[in-house]
Formats: sequence, C-alpha cells, structure tokens
Amino acid sequence: MQDSAISSLSPEKFPFDMKLLPQQVYIVGGAVRDAILSNSREYLDLDFVLPKDAIKVAQHIAKYHQAGFVVLDSERKIARVIFPNATVDFAQQEGDSIEADLHRRDFTVNAIAYNPHTREIIDPLQGSMDLTSRLMRMISYRNLANDPLRLLRAYRQASQLDFVIETDTRIAIRNLAPKISQTAVERVRVELCYLLNIQIGGTHWLENAWEDGLLALYFSHATKESFSKLSKIDVAARKLEQAYQFLGKQLQEYILDTVKITWCGIAKLACLVHPQPEIAETELNMMTYSRAEIKAVIISLRLLPHLKVRQMSLREKYFFFRAAGKVFPAVVLFALGNDYPIESIEPLITHYLNDNDLVAHPNNLVNGKEIMESLGIPASPIIGKILVEIAVAQAEGRVSTKYEAVALAKQLREEAN
Repeated sequence: MQDSAISSLSPEKFPFDMKLLPQQVYIVGGAVRDAILSNSREYLDLDFVLPKDAIKVAQHIAKYHQAGFVVLDSERKIARVIFPNATVDFAQQEGDSIEADLHRRDFTVNAIAYNPHTREIIDPLQGSMDLTSRLMRMISYRNLANDPLRLLRAYRQASQLDFVIETDTRIAIRNLAPKISQTAVERVRVELCYLLNIQIGGTHWLENAWEDGLLALYFSHATKESFSKLSKIDVAARKLEQAYQFLGKQLQEYILDTVKITWCGIAKLACLVHPQPEIAETELNMMTYSRAEIKAVIISLRLLPHLKVRQMSLREKYFFFRAAGKVFPAVVLFALGNDYPIESIEPLITHYLNDNDLVAHPNNLVNGKEIMESLGIPASPIIGKILVEIAVAQAEGRVSTKYEAVALAKQLREEAN
C-alpha cells in the first residue's frame, strides 16, 4: 500500500541526509501512527528498523553529522542518534521480514511501517483501520504476556490518543494484570508519570487501570475516593488556569528539567499514596521516585492540615510559604482536590503571585555575617533564628531598613540572654 499523504515523514524533514540510509529501511511506531492521524509533534522522534547493521548505520550517521550517539541495547542491536531538535532510534529487525517484526509488537496501531524511499505503508494487521476506529487492539495475548508493561501502556496511549481499549484486549489485560509485578518498577513509574501528567483523559484511564488490577501493587492504599480527588484536581486545575494564568501555566510545568512530572502530577500522586507522610515516603521510595518528587509529595501531605485555618496571620503565612517553597502550586491543587474551599486559599495565591510580596517572597535586609558582626557573636543556631524573626517582622511591616533589622537583632539577642 502506498500513501503520499504522510507529509510529516517526508525525508526533507529528517535531521540527517537520507542518502545515508540503506534502501531497505522502515519507520515504525508512534511517528507513523501520528502521521496517519495527522497529529503534529513539536519534537521529532523517529524509530527506524533495518534488516541488518542497525548500530553501524546509526554510528555512521552520528559521525557524519557530528551528532550524539549511544547504544541503547547491544544485544537487541538498538542505537540512538541525538540531534539538537530530534531523536532517532535505529533497531535491528526482529524476524526475517518487516511483517514478522510488526507481528511481534504490542498493538495494531503501533504495528505499521513506512518505507521513506518508496513511500510504501506496510500494515499487515490493519492498524490503519483501528486508527480510524480509534481503538487500541492487541496483536496477540502472547505479545502482551511477553512484556507486561504493555498492559499499562494500553491505558497511557488510549489517554494520549483519546482512543478506547477494544473489549477483548481489555479482558486480556485484566487476566494478565498480576504479571505487571514482573516488570521493573522504574518502567512502570515512567508510564504512570505520563498518565499523571495528561490533562484530559489521564485520570479516567488511570482509574480504569486501577479497576483492572494494574495499580494495586504500587498504590495499595488508593481507593475509589482517591480517584474522585484526581477528577476534582483536573477541574480545579482548569479553573485556576482561567483565574490565574501564571499559576495555571506553572501547574503544567515539570518540577525539574530532569524530572518529567508536572506540579499537577505531583498533586495527583499525593492523592494515591498513604496520607501519613512517613508511610507515603516508603511507598514512593519503593517505586524509585526521585528525591525531588518524594519531597514535593511529602510537603503537600504535611501542609494540607495548615490550610484548614480560614484566616492565617502574616506570621503563619510566612512559615507556610517557607515550608512550601516551589511546591506551592501543587499544595494548592492538592488542597482543592481534597475539597478545601477556594476562598481560604485565594489570599495565599494573591501573596504568591506578587513577586514583591514579602510574605511569600522574603527579601533579606541583612545576612548572617552582618548579624554576627553587629552583635559581636560567633556563628551559632541563634543567628538563624534571629534572621527568621527579622524576615517575619519585615513581612509584618515592623522593620523595613537594615538599621531597623540590626536593632531588632540586638533586642532579640538581649531577650535571649
């Protein structure tokens, strides 16, 4: 089958010279699927399958273009070439033909190949028909059993594509659900992050995965109510985006460039773990979450009770923001997911969105060295306590200059003695 409509896979858009590819080469996977669906991609991510010499071809292309190169799997002969605006993977064909390779994949919509030389589409499993019907259909029960991560991937891709999981496929997933324990927890965590981050549909399919037995091992304390909170978080996130554009934008940003979970995802994750921070930390460590992710969830859990106070004093607000730090957007969303009234949270949001607000964003009048010199004392824990009290006084409007800050420091020192 030939199709000239897949313009997004035109060789002119490749980040490398097409002449460096052998004649028998195929683009497979998500790039082909998205091209047929006319789904645009901000970042070019291509997967090529070659009958032989996959690593050698990748290495040659990387050297020719002075691009990054890494062998991902020497046994299965998979290598990656990294360009400034694209990632290209090269894999050795499994089986004696491209058709045999496609028959070993997970779902029909991911088992379509495209030859960029001939512009030929190879679709032995009628994946194009399932794309039209918007269905996630397994290729075979055995294929899912051979790599149980594919069970969870069905829900993630259904969410990303706004598809439905075909009935027999979902029955197979339920039957195979216990096998998810055979999968490295790091791989499971990546799929969960995708689902937690997806704004529309992620919660629905995450709950379906839980109902079908795929998440009990990882979120043993999650209940139907937990997923109800996730739905409330989705609604709250949209409302916050409408009312506070900057805060809404922050909620969809990754917590770190190297940690691919959003602040909205953190709020949702906090709903799925045990409400006691110590137990939640153990759960998250078992799932190999990073220190940054664990810290963000724990802060959200610990600060939630503080938001029960309808009217915080400026002092209480100062310590709240000091504890929340960068996690504030997630804390707010987590609270709204737990039915805390927006009226009690809006004053905090107002403080947070004002860069000049001394409650949420303190601007130190003096530093520790200056306090030690002014008081004639060595470094000690009292210096930190004095600095905190000066910051609180500044937030309350009791001090506004360095002179006043030093005077307060002397007063606090005398009172301590």
